[in-house]
Amino acid sequence: MLSHKKPYTVATLFFLALFLLSIFFFFLFTRTTLRPAPSIHSDLYLQLQPPSPPLQPPPPPPQAQQPHPSPATTQTRPVGDVDDVTDAESDAQTVTENVGDDVARNLKECDLFTGTWVKDENYPIYQPGSCPYVDEAYDCKINGRTDTLYTKWRWKPDECDLPRFSATDFLARLKGKRLMLVGDSMNRNQFESILCILREGLHNKSSMYEIHGHKITKGRGYYVFKFEDYNCTVEFVRSHFLVREGVRINEQGSSNPTLSIDQIDKTSGRWKRANILVFNTGHWWTHGKTARGINYYKDGGYLYPKFDAVEAYRKAIKTWAKWIDDNINPRKQIVYYRGYSNAHFRGGEWDSGGSCNGETEPVFNGSILNNYPLKMKIVEEVIQGMKVPAKLLNVTRLTNFRKDGHPSVYGKNTMGGKKISTRKQDCSHWCLPGVPDAWNELIYATLVFQQTNSRY
Repeated sequence: MLSHKKPYTVATLFFLALFLLSIFFFFLFTRTTLRPAPSIHSDLYLQLQPPSPPLQPPPPPPQAQQPHPSPATTQTRPVGDVDDVTDAESDAQTVTENVGDDVARNLKECDLFTGTWVKDENYPIYQPGSCPYVDEAYDCKINGRTDTLYTKWRWKPDECDLPRFSATDFLARLKGKRLMLVGDSMNRNQFESILCILREGLHNKSSMYEIHGHKITKGRGYYVFKFEDYNCTVEFVRSHFLVREGVRINEQGSSNPTLSIDQIDKTSGRWKRANILVFNTGHWWTHGKTARGINYYKDGGYLYPKFDAVEAYRKAIKTWAKWIDDNINPRKQIVYYRGYSNAHFRGGEWDSGGSCNGETEPVFNGSILNNYPLKMKIVEEVIQGMKVPAKLLNVTRLTNFRKDGHPSVYGKNTMGGKKISTRKQDCSHWCLPGVPDAWNELIYATLVFQQTNSRY
């Protein structure tokens, strides 16, 4: 019996073991081949689980992380580069949206300073009396001027249209920069204008302030306004002549003013630090000691008993031009010279009963429109001979039209029953808002042109 059972038992155990091994390898094989590989598909598997949304294509990389290429290089430039001023780095899309390439190409061939004034109900850029940076001398509405038509004019070149002004885009172009206006009270007039138009581009008006806490008055000669959101400053440096004022002691022991026409002004150390410079001089050369030229002008340490004011002006502008050539890097800085702004006195000058009160509209014909001072011809000649390019902001003829834009009797507050004096009227400076806003629009237009032209 035992001999018959043993083979049967061995065979049974053999087949049972074979069956169990088959089952073991079957499960091992199916787990290995059918389970998804985690390194490739685990994320997909998780996305398919409810309640996850359907699969979406991966988003493109954020544009802000991609550097904007310039025409010559894709390298990031240091703060202070001229191209940075015009490219506005991260705000390049704003530039493109606001200003078309066709407009900028038209500017290339256009004389921006030959044209006329057109009425525009979208003007002024800021409302009269609304800007806290206009000092009393130019705040005509607050001082009692009631007509407003003088604020409704826009400068229109004959050959092209200026890009529509955008305060936000202008600020983007100034990002990380220092814009400095250097000159006399006419440049302070323009300085206050640019503060007001840039203020319109700020959501938070308190993010703009004078860093020393100074209020603008004619008695102070240096201001720095910070725009926190754009890390830029707009500054004013007073320099009546751009060359050095001094004093001498005469034989009687009294002090008399002098003007060294061969030496740059003592404020020039501040000029070097700016990225964009706007210079002017002119009105102080037309009257008083400067016009007479007696024991006033110095050259090489020599005091001239008598010297012609026009030739002194020519020498002074050449001294300024030499300083620009020696100290300004045209790759990192932009230089403007803002031209002479004509006055509109009737029946006398500023100190002899001249008047412009009652003028409410521009003049559109007559010989005044062709008035072009000899000083401007001198400036043109000197700028043409400079090594460092300076942009002539030639506003002279466009100001000829605007006999209506001056403070006249409204250079001081006449409200509250105060008596208006007509003996001394201001027919040289400009009400704000007003004509200097157009000068700053022209600066904006040239920056737009420079940025766009760099792409061609």
